Amino acid sequence: MKKMEIIGHTIEKIEDPTGILVGDRYEFHLSIEVPEDDELFSENGIYVKAIIAVEGEEKNVRIAQYQLFEKGTNTYIGLELEEDELDLIKNYCKQHLTD
Repeated sequence: MKKMEIIGHTIEKIEDPTGILVGDRYEFHLSIEVPEDDELFSENGIYVKAIIAVEGEEKNVRIAQYQLFEKGTNTYIGLELEEDELDLIKNYCKQHLTD
């Protein structure tokens, strides 16, 4: 069974002018593909906007928040990702933090 696949991304470091946030924050825009029978499927395609937090000396990485959008229309999709999909995103972002 085909699963969600990340096919590209952009990354931007988020500056914290207040100094309140611990660690660093990065905003990823992840282009993803899902099978046609997946409830996330859209003819236009979809992307995930994920805020990734990197904290501590160990550089622990976590997804601080994420949202799904339809490409082209930028329409918000109010669905949640499954645990394995969140793990895929977290691991992908961790690998691409130095881009």
